Amino acid sequence: MPPFLFTGSRRTCVQAGSQVTLRSRRDRETRSVATPAKPLPRSIAARLARLLLAAVLAGILFALAAWAWRQPFLERPRALWELSRMPPPSSLPVPVQGVAPGQIAATFGAPRGADREHAGIDIFAARGTPVSSTTRGVVLSIRERGLGGRQVWVLGPAGERHYYAHLDDWSPALAEGDVILPGTRIGTVGNTGNARTTPPHLHYGIYGEDGALDPLPRMRAAR
Repeated sequence: MPPFLFTGSRRTCVQAGSQVTLRSRRDRETRSVATPAKPLPRSIAARLARLLLAAVLAGILFALAAWAWRQPFLERPRALWELSRMPPPSSLPVPVQGVAPGQIAATFGAPRGADREHAGIDIFAARGTPVSSTTRGVVLSIRERGLGGRQVWVLGPAGERHYYAHLDDWSPALAEGDVILPGTRIGTVGNTGNARTTPPHLHYGIYGEDGALDPLPRMRAAR
């Protein structure tokens, strides 16, 4: 029961009690308004700031990587990655200009000497006839050596290696590491290497994970 002032009349006692009640309520409201919200602990605030900074930096790095991935200086790595994800082509054009699939003999696997088999097909044409890439790819090697003479190796879809041999010459615009498209000039038909005693022709081979593959069925499928 709140204290009352008994020095006066009954009215004075009631007024004194009301004043005490009002003062108590005002004090509670003042304490409620004046009490500030508790700040986050310093360790939690610092952790949130670090997470926000990391997210911003990650976004910047991702944007830079996406931009760089499309630039010419990353064309080769981008092509290699894309080629590795592509399936092997089910059909191929004939790489020698003006030759139809029906003009090519099925000599894949035919005996070559006493200890080897023909690991490709021979496409005969006049010396100097243009030879073009059958696929998109990356030029792995341009060299003159061994049985193939002047030759070009191209890494194509699904990691298959395409072999163009016995060339009379290479395309002057071609260089190792080039990213090429179907139809890019490789060189010209010749008879270098161990084909010196035969009419000019292109030896064309495809090599997969399990060895040599016959290109002719794919060329016939393109008709």
